Order: sequence, then structure tokens, then C-alpha cells
Amino acid sequence: MRSSSSPALKVLLSVLCVVAVGLVGPGCRRAVKPDLGVDRTVEAGVPQQFGSAQEGAGAVTWDFGDGTPSQTASQAFHAFARAGTYTVRALDGSEEVGRVQLTVVPRPVLRAIPEDATVAFYVPRIADAVAPLAGFYEKLVGPDMARAQIESTPFLPLLLESVRGTASRVVDAEEGFGVFAVPSFDGSVVLLGIQDGPPAMERVLKEFESAGRPVQRLEDGSARVEFDDEPAGLVFLDRGYLYVALPEAPEVKEGEPVKAQAVAAPDAQALRRHVVGFQGAGLSESPMLARLRGRVQEGSVYAFLGTSKPDEKDPIPGFMASLRVKEDRAELEGFLASDKPLLEGKPGPVPALLSRAPMGPVASAMVSVPAEQMANWLIGAPGSERRMEALTKMTARGLDGEGLIGALRGDLTLLVYFDAPAFYRNFITNKRPEPRGSVLLEAGLTRSEPVVAVVTKALEGSSWSVEKGAERGTTRFRGRVLEQPVVLLVGPDRLSLQAGEALEGRPAGDVGGALRERFGAGAFGPSHLSLMVDLGRLRADLDAPQQVPGVPPAQLGAAKAFGGAFLDQVTPFDHAFMDFSPEEGGARLRGRVVLRKD
Repeated sequence: MRSSSSPALKVLLSVLCVVAVGLVGPGCRRAVKPDLGVDRTVEAGVPQQFGSAQEGAGAVTWDFGDGTPSQTASQAFHAFARAGTYTVRALDGSEEVGRVQLTVVPRPVLRAIPEDATVAFYVPRIADAVAPLAGFYEKLVGPDMARAQIESTPFLPLLLESVRGTASRVVDAEEGFGVFAVPSFDGSVVLLGIQDGPPAMERVLKEFESAGRPVQRLEDGSARVEFDDEPAGLVFLDRGYLYVALPEAPEVKEGEPVKAQAVAAPDAQALRRHVVGFQGAGLSESPMLARLRGRVQEGSVYAFLGTSKPDEKDPIPGFMASLRVKEDRAELEGFLASDKPLLEGKPGPVPALLSRAPMGPVASAMVSVPAEQMANWLIGAPGSERRMEALTKMTARGLDGEGLIGALRGDLTLLVYFDAPAFYRNFITNKRPEPRGSVLLEAGLTRSEPVVAVVTKALEGSSWSVEKGAERGTTRFRGRVLEQPVVLLVGPDRLSLQAGEALEGRPAGDVGGALRERFGAGAFGPSHLSLMVDLGRLRADLDAPQQVPGVPPAQLGAAKAFGGAFLDQVTPFDHAFMDFSPEEGGARLRGRVVLRKD
């Protein structure tokens, strides 16, 4: 059967070959249909593969549907610069032999940052964030200073032009912008989502050149940028993002040759290979980032810090914060992850000063932590080199360092007040707009003797004229500093200081309660670190006096007008607040900056 059928099979193959020659030319080959894959979603800037390189694959013309030139080959690679929906077609002459639909989406900035990044500051979407941030900053520091700083910073002019529509569309406003660091590179890396790589890169290089930085364009498509006192930087493109690697100068070591230090400078080309070579989701799927992301509010700008090698001795594996800007307000929220309870789970002491103090401070600061933690912050942890050095210096001066540490209770409170009548009297008399007011400071103590010894020692041989006295277990130091009266009282359970003008005319009350009502429950309370600066209150104090003894009404009116105008010219700032406190799983940071309303 086999021998009788072989001639017939050969004849059939010959006929098919003749037909094929007529259709595709000399030679008989097996046609391979172009492989375009299935309809899918891809990221802008990331090259896509079409067709096949296997033997027998015929060349076709690839029409990518995005207005770019077609390619003729059996296999093609193409990256789509902009988000959108595109139909890719394979053409054999005028005949379509295959098609696929691609939905192109912006490439998230976190997918363009390597997964081992330990620091990342990033804007997820340029279109949403850059203009509000720039507008807020311009109001905060003034248009002239903001413009000068923006124009001197690479990328920022291009970013602003892109979102304002005044530049060619080389920046992808739907993608992101950021700065990151990786353990293998001593320096920082800036990245920017772009639509058209070469023009964007050339624009940035020209910015460097206009600033007097020599630029060397390299054959591999990257560019080297020289700096005066720093190692050369490197500008390069990868998958829809423009990167600028900025190495840090190596630490100068005494006795080491300069040439050896130059060799040890960070390798920007190695950083480039690291960025170009990594695959996958990058930093976007970092377990630590995922752990922290749900603990902060949505924002325009984010900051992330994580450890490259978790250490059981280090209970702080990561931190994340978001900044949200809206009109005249910037709000910060951060979360510090901790594998162990912060402050060892111990509550901080209750600050006594805030429960009853003169109302209306223009600035307030409070720290409430366990006593040992307070000592760790001031002179270092037990057994640390910093602590040993501090204790040695105290001993050499005849002070009981360990006794002083044990005398601290762990709370410290500061209140600052503005005295408008005293300000106007001094201004009218001396023609100088010097601030006038009072400062109250209080620290909790467990015993007074070590503190008295430290203060006494510090005053020995000083030029200050200080009167020292004692009464009912309290030591009093009285003198003048910068022409202002200062009284320091050291008692068994607290240190109290008052400097500046008298405060008898102000009503006293629960300042802590008023601050918590304004800034949220827990603020300015036990186990919190809280800070507030209120220039809105300062403006109200300046405007309040209707008469000041010894100051003619006409002169008072002129002085009030000058004071208000001067403060408004100096800063548009109304108030700022920040609070840091332990929370389950770590600690929370809250803050805000509010500008005055015109």
C-alpha cells in the first residue's frame, strides 16, 4: 500500500508547489500567519512584540495605528507613547492578514521605580498635582522667589509648561514624577513620565547646558552631565520615563589620595543598567508599601521610606506620608510602621502647664514621652557612643549626668505670646518694629538638685547678671537676657521659666483643651509631640488695641496699619500645626499649613 501511494503523494506535492510558486514566487515554503496575540491592555512606553522570528515567518507590513511610520519585517517591536486605544494591523501588500486591539494606559510611576528602592518621593499623576503644588508654593514664598527656584531646578519648568499647555507634548501629564534611591547607588535618581523620549531628553539637556553644566551625549543614547564639585550625572530613557541619576560625592577621608576617591565615586552607568534591566511591577507591589499605603489619606504627593534588609534590632521597617494640597491649605498625613510598641508601650506624663495658662498663645510646642525616651533623644541611648561622650563631658565639668537624666519626668511645654501694647510703645518710642511678648516654658521633674547644679554651673563665669535665691524648696534664678526679664524656678516636681513682658492682663484657662478642640483630640496631650504656630492670632493681636497708654491715638493708628501691612508682606502664612503620636502598629503624623484668605 505504501509503495503504490508514494508516487501519487509526490505528484500532489509538486502540484501544490507549482501553485505556491505562482502565488508567492520561486521556492516552496510553508506560510506562517503573523502572531499578534489577543486584544489586551498595555502600558505606555513599554515595547510590545508583534509577529514571530521563527524560521518560515514571512515579512509583513506593521501598521501600529498611532500615526508612527509602519515597519516591514516578520517581527516588530513598538512602544506606544500615549494612552488610548489602537488597532495594530499586519498587511501583506494591501491585504490585511491579522489585527489586534491594544488599550494603552499610563505607566504608573511606581512601576518605573526599581523594587529595591528604599526611598521614594513621587507624584502619581502630573496633571493632578503639579499645578496646585506650584500655586501653593508661589503663594507661600512669593511669585519671584518661586519662579527663580523653579527655573533653576531641572524638570520643573518642563513640568509646569506641560500641565499649562504652553509646551510641546513631550511630558505625559497622565503619568508621574518622582525621586528615589536604591542601596546599590550612592545618590538620588529623578524620573519623569514622557510621551516623546528624544525631544524630552534634549530639552532637559539644554536646561543643564544653559545653567553652565557641560553635557556629553553618548553613543548608547544616554548623556553625561558634569557638575562643579560633584560626580558626573547621567540622563537616560527607559520604557516611557526619563531618568537623571545624580551621584553623591564620596566622603573625603583624611590621608586617602584624591585619585582613589574619584575611582570610588558612584557608578551612574551601573545604576542605568539596574533600571533598564529590572522587570515586573517595580516598587508598586512592595509588601512594605502595601502595608503602609492604606494607613494614609489620598494625596497629590507621597513619600516612602523602607529598609533594604529588615533587622530584628530595628523595630521601624518603614514610613509613608501623603501631602494633599487644596487652594490655600496643605495637609500632611504619615504613618510610621513599628514591629514593637513605640515608647515601649508606656504613656507619657501629663503636661501640667497647658491645663491652666494665659489664653491666646501665638506658638505652642509640647513633648510628652517616658523619661528614659526623653533622655535617649537628648544624649543618646544607654551604652551608645553619643551617651558615653555626653556623660564623660558632664563628669569633667563636675556634673552628675546620671542624676540629671533621672531627674527628667519626660514632658516639656513651651508657650509663646505676643504683647501688642508693648510692641506699639517700643515702635513709637524707638522707631524699631521689634517683637515684644512672653515665653513660658515648663519641664516636669522627679527631683530638683541635679537640675539646680547644672543651671548654676552654666551661669558661672557668664556675662549675665543673675540673682539666685531659694524659698520653700524652690530655687529661683532672676536676671535679664537681651534686655528682657527672665525668671527660672526649679522646684521638686517642675522647672518653670518666664521671659519677656508680664502676662497679668491675659485671662487664664485650659489652653490644652482649646488646642485639642482646634486641632483634634489627643493633640497636646500625653504621649504626643505637638507643635503649633498661629500668625492669624498674631494679626488679631496687632489689630486689637484701641488705645495704648502713652501712645497718641493718631500714632497708634499709623503703627497698626504699618504692623499689619508689614506682616502681610513678610508672609501669607496663617497657621501651621503638626502632631506625632503612637498608634496601634506604629505612630501617626498629622500636619497642616494654612495660608490667610485674601
